[in-house]
Amino acid sequence: MKKVLVLAEARDQQLRNVSLEALAAARIIAEGGEVVAALFGSGADEYAVALGEHGASKLYAVNNEKLDQYTPDAYTQAFIKVFGEVQPDSIVVGHTSIGRDIAPRIAARLGYGLVTDVTSVEAGPVFTRPIYAGKAFQKRAFMDDKIFITIRPNNIALGEANSGAPAEVVSIDVEIKDLRTIVKEVVRKTSGKVDLSEAKVIIAGGRGVKSKEGFQPLDELAEVLGAAVGASRGACDADYCDYALQIGQTGKVVTPDLYIACGISGAIQHLAGMSNSKVIVAINKDPEAPIFQVADYGIVGDLFEVVPLLTEEFKKVRV
Repeated sequence: MKKVLVLAEARDQQLRNVSLEALAAARIIAEGGEVVAALFGSGADEYAVALGEHGASKLYAVNNEKLDQYTPDAYTQAFIKVFGEVQPDSIVVGHTSIGRDIAPRIAARLGYGLVTDVTSVEAGPVFTRPIYAGKAFQKRAFMDDKIFITIRPNNIALGEANSGAPAEVVSIDVEIKDLRTIVKEVVRKTSGKVDLSEAKVIIAGGRGVKSKEGFQPLDELAEVLGAAVGASRGACDADYCDYALQIGQTGKVVTPDLYIACGISGAIQHLAGMSNSKVIVAINKDPEAPIFQVADYGIVGDLFEVVPLLTEEFKKVRV
């Protein structure tokens, strides 16, 4: 019987949605076998209910304050200890900043192959991932049962939650030592209350916003829709916003249900980070802007006129 280990993540006392998506992917890989989860940091065992409802039979909790903030050495030590306890056939990790950093380390240490940025998991199992900056997709499979993947947020359907089925908590003690990096303080510059990488709706601004103040209409629309605010590299380079908001080939790759591009021309580097969004709405004064080639809906007009109108209309609908 197959056993699949999922590395779950929590941020600000909330389980990240990509961890639940990872459990959904793990259930497909397990083919009726066992799915277990691991979570690191103080209070790790508090997430047993949520993880259990989405398919984890056990939660291997490493309650250690040295794991409250991610560092490669500490997480690697904790994961290797959990791996030794679980002895899984396969490993699933979210394609987050943590997952992208730790997955290659663990794969190399354990001698596993690794497929990253998976957007679809099919029985077999077969994994689909984008290549050439999202212009094409490839299907990958492993030659043996040692499967290790990272999954892109907002791509794997969660399935039905099994209410009232908490995961069995297994506490693991790990001696964290010989750390080469110690996090003293974390200063986050985000797009607000919604995590950009997991947001279902994103309002993004480009050079067309013209200034830092130009993001205000976008912030107001985002507040109404419960959305995150992002930006093109052009807007970041112009110092209209922080690089933490950058979406694109050299920024964050996002896959929201709705992506509203405001004043973004649609350079290929930006399209690489958002072209797989389920619905794309483009607002631009230039009818020849490349962004319209990938948009499902296009509005040719001044974003400073269009966005406030959208905000007012959405307020009426959401009342």
